[in-house]
Amino acid sequence: MNITATGGAVTEAPQDTAHGHARGPLYKLVIGSIGIVYGDIGTSPIYAFRETFAGHHILIPDRLHIYGVLSLIFWSMMIIVTLKYVTIIMRADNKGEGGSLALLALINRTLSGKKKWTGGIVMLGVFATALFYGDSMITPAISVLSAVEGLTTVNASLGPFVIPIAIGILVGLFAIQARGTARVGLMFGPVMIFYFITLAVLGVMHIRNDPAVISAMFNPMNAVHFFTADFMRAFIAMGSVVLAVTGAEALYADMGHFGRKPIRISWVYFVLPALLLNYMGQGAMILSADPATALAKVKDPFFYLAPDQLRLPLVLLATAATIIASQAVISGAFSVTQQAIQLGFVPRLRITHTSEAAAGQIYIPIINWALMTMVILLVLTFRSSSNLAAAYGIAVVGAMAIDSILISVVLRQMWKWNRLVVAGLLILFFSVDFTYLTANLLKIPAGGWFPLLVGAVAFTFLTTWAKGRQLMISRMNEASLPMEIFIKSAAPSAARVPGTAVFMTSSATGVPHALLHNLKHNKVLHERVILLTVRIEDVPYVAEEKRLETKDYGAGFYRVILRYGFMEEIDVPAALAQLKDIGSQCKMMDTSFFLARQTLLASSRPGMAIWREKLFAWMLRNAESAMEFFKLPTNRVVELGSQVEI
Repeated sequence: MNITATGGAVTEAPQDTAHGHARGPLYKLVIGSIGIVYGDIGTSPIYAFRETFAGHHILIPDRLHIYGVLSLIFWSMMIIVTLKYVTIIMRADNKGEGGSLALLALINRTLSGKKKWTGGIVMLGVFATALFYGDSMITPAISVLSAVEGLTTVNASLGPFVIPIAIGILVGLFAIQARGTARVGLMFGPVMIFYFITLAVLGVMHIRNDPAVISAMFNPMNAVHFFTADFMRAFIAMGSVVLAVTGAEALYADMGHFGRKPIRISWVYFVLPALLLNYMGQGAMILSADPATALAKVKDPFFYLAPDQLRLPLVLLATAATIIASQAVISGAFSVTQQAIQLGFVPRLRITHTSEAAAGQIYIPIINWALMTMVILLVLTFRSSSNLAAAYGIAVVGAMAIDSILISVVLRQMWKWNRLVVAGLLILFFSVDFTYLTANLLKIPAGGWFPLLVGAVAFTFLTTWAKGRQLMISRMNEASLPMEIFIKSAAPSAARVPGTAVFMTSSATGVPHALLHNLKHNKVLHERVILLTVRIEDVPYVAEEKRLETKDYGAGFYRVILRYGFMEEIDVPAALAQLKDIGSQCKMMDTSFFLARQTLLASSRPGMAIWREKLFAWMLRNAESAMEFFKLPTNRVVELGSQVEI
């Protein structure tokens, strides 16, 4: 799935390797990971336990059900987060990077010759990315809304102000994205550390009243007893229990920022114990209360953990934590979109860098405002975090199930693990994923349809763009003229003018259409002609010594292949300045860049349905200019148009 780009074109390209590593002292990386990676899963205690007992399907908060739910939460965290993601999937890094797209690129590069695998694997990886967009809309809405709802535990009369306050926070959060969050981000680690310590302390305060919850949580038989005594309610409860592990995929996705070791250390020794203590504390608080008080507190057990005088500070701290969690999701959406652009699944979009020091600090306006619009609509439509919980989970579980399928390919086809070990792990993972997925299907009528709809729309856009680019490149190459023939026949008779002409082309063979059109209309060739192809490799970073490849055709014609990893920023002028073996150095004032701008004509030729061809044509028209994407000087660019039928 290596990508050749004149802004996202998909075609075959040679493979390469590079390394991307998180740098810095271990303790700083651990603190940083706590501030960024665990926002989503860290804020789950605010609503996960509550939704299991007081959500759309009410459970009686007695010892059987509380012990069963605590056991389900513990073993879900151990199987899904600790074993599946932290222990196994995080081993499958793509030169230090993680996430569904990085894993997809790794698998596709390794199995590129096995066509029986690659087609289906690519579609699964793309669908997991599509589901992420649905999840990234719901996470900020449910997180911030659930925290602000804590105000009603301080004073019930504050209820009417919850939605306006939540919307105000969310609008402010999206509004500051263009300015960057590097300075504010320095506080994320300390705030989240204080938040997790608070979770643990609040939990311990109530565990003392009913220490039996400790053994109850660790004992898997309590989950078994829950199912045997009340199977249907236990099965339905799984749809809410899964909220306790939402955000598990972030541990893998953010591996490139912090590294495998810091994330593992922070999870095992700090975040996991804090979460477990808090869930046990919520259970112990309900069990130690009289029945009437228990029924009242189970509607918001997280905030009732705090004494009355400390409840407002807890609401403020939880709100800060949910803002940080939302920020991580928004930044993740920017990062995933950038990867998808580089890998050829999304058209060029305007990307601005908000920090000179941190390369990963990017801002994509259209994604930011689209997310904000959908998040605000979700808050206004569902109006409570409990209602949003019905829409939450299904996209997460779907992505987790896809990750299980992808890692199954890695275990057998790449790592060659023992078949029995692989079979045992896959049976465990798929059993858990299938149970959670089927339980969440019950949520579809109540709101689960939303992330599925967003995922389906995003999947259509992603696959239409990738397929359309393939077809367009194929159609353009059908009439391609070999470069050697062109040089012998056309070049000798054309007038040569001073300077350098750089023709951007997605194909590393043949004559670019822009070159043919320029010669046809202007009747001249520059003294030096460079045919430049930018390729995006299936690795996050490309080593500098492997960045450039040149070929001298003679008569002043050169072909240059410029390679980047899918996490790198493309800067064509900077790369051209490093060129050797093509005569004198390229000076921008003597260089003209020629770009081809295609106008798509939908046709009945085999390829895509007419409606998808029209959709692709619309996406192509609205894509960011290649001039901006490749950082070309604005006063040195010439665009030549052509029409292509697909």
